[in-house]
Order: sequence, then C-alpha cells, then structure tokens
Amino acid sequence: MKINNETKIGIVTVVGLVILILGFSYLKGNDVFSGSNKFYAIYRNVEGLTLSKPVLVNGFQIGHVSNMTLQSQSGFTVVEFKIDPKYPIPSNTLARLESTDLLGSKAIIFEMGNSRELAEDKDTLRADIQGSLAQSLQPVQRKAELLMEKVDSSLAAINKILNPEFQRNVDRSFLSIANSLQTLEGTTKKIDRLVGAQTGHINGIMTNAEVLTSNLRTSTASLNTTTANFEKVSNDLANSNIKQTLDNANKTMADLQATVNRINSGKGSLGLLLNDDKMYNNLNEASANLNNLFIDLKAHPKRYVSFSVFGRKAD
Repeated sequence: MKINNETKIGIVTVVGLVILILGFSYLKGNDVFSGSNKFYAIYRNVEGLTLSKPVLVNGFQIGHVSNMTLQSQSGFTVVEFKIDPKYPIPSNTLARLESTDLLGSKAIIFEMGNSRELAEDKDTLRADIQGSLAQSLQPVQRKAELLMEKVDSSLAAINKILNPEFQRNVDRSFLSIANSLQTLEGTTKKIDRLVGAQTGHINGIMTNAEVLTSNLRTSTASLNTTTANFEKVSNDLANSNIKQTLDNANKTMADLQATVNRINSGKGSLGLLLNDDKMYNNLNEASANLNNLFIDLKAHPKRYVSFSVFGRKAD
C-alpha cells in the first residue's frame, strides 16, 4: 500500500504535536512515562518559587514542584510536589522553602523526620519558610555601607593631607627633626670625649666604692657582734632578779630616810651635835682646853713627864 504525501505530512504533524505536548508537560514538571508520589504543602508566601523547581534532601534532588494553586479566600498557596517513589518520606517531614541564590530563586528543602510512619501519596506535609539570602545579608550590607562611609572620610583626610601647605609643614618638621638629630649626635660625641678624659677618675671612684663596700661589710659584721652582745645583756637582765634588787634598794632608801629624820629631829648623838648649840659650845671649849694643854705640854714637858737614872726627886 502506497502512502501518499498528505498522509505522511499528517503523521509527522501528529507525532510533532505529541512530542511538543510531552515536552511541555515535562518542562512543567509532569512525569509522563513514570509514576510519582504527590505531596502538598501550604505556604503564606512563595515569592521566587516556580514550577519545576527542585525538591532537595541534603542537596540531592528527589523530585520537583509540579503545581501551585492560590487559595483566594485565605491568600495561602498550595504547592504540589512530585517525588520519586523509591524515596520514602516520613510523615513528620518538614518541607522548607529556602533561597538558593542571591537573586531570590527558591527551592524546596525536605528535612526528613524521624517518624517510622511514612507519608502516603497526596498527603500534606508541614511547611516552613526561611528568610531570603538578601535579608540575611542586610546586616552585612549595612556594615559595608558604614565601612564605605569611613573610607570616604579617610580619603577626604588624605586629600587634605596632600595639599601643598601641609607638605611644606611636613618638610619643615622633617628639617627640624634632622637638626635635632644632628645636635644630639654632637652632644653624644662630647659626652664620649668627657667620659674618655675622666676614665681614670671614674676608675678611682669605683675603687673607693669597692673599699667602702668592704668596710661596710666589716662594719656590718661588727654591728652584728655588738647586737648579739646587747641581746645577751638584755637576756641576762631579763633573767636576773631585778624585783628583789629594787625591793632592797627601796628598803635601804627607807632606812636612810628614817636616819635622816632622826638626825633632823635631834635624836641621838649626831642629832644633838647638829641641832644642840650647847653641845657644840662644850665641844668647842673642850677643844680649846685641849689645845692649851698641848701648848703647855710643849712649853713645860717636865711638868708632865720626868725621867731619872738614879730615881725621881720628890717635888
């Protein structure tokens, strides 16, 4: 049977339409030749999420977004996922809507739950939305803006520093520093010469200082000995019976005071001698008579003493 050209054109057109429909369905995320499990999640905001966006688990794609339906009354969006049936999904899995780049593109990240019960086809999973990377980078952007402001201020200060007047001031400052260094160098040379000229005197001073140190060391030893002697004397005094000595001294002073009181009161020979004029006069008179006796004895010794070989004459 011979197929005419019109039939051929029709067959090619039908095949092309079928391929176009299948390709469009595939681009929309619909599996044409293989079955998939469908799951749903409800989000308040799906900005950046489109059909065919991947569903990832730890970066590995297990499915894609197949449909999105807006609920007019509540404003929430119901998102349908098609997941490869060879990947079991626990019932408490969390479907998180996250940003994948700085441009705001989104993807669905599955955080697998720990439930032993698996989610069935057409179940609704828990949903969550993570802030976009742009929102996360807002503090960094603010810091960058502040840094740029500081850089602008620094550049303005540098421009001010680079003006001619400032350069002249800097040149004068460096010239002053150079003059100061030159003066300091001259002073250092003078000090070196002075130290060289006085080296002998300095050596003598150091020798005297050594001798003085040695004398101080010897004096320190003597002082240590003296201190030890003082300590020994102090210990001896502390160990002696000072109380008994003081008591005896007090008793002696009391006896002396009593004797003085007796003398002052005229009692006893010494008291009468000191306080009675009559006794003084008698003693004075007796002394005068004794003196006269000695004078007479000296003038006439024979009156009192007579020696004779042949016997004494009778007076």
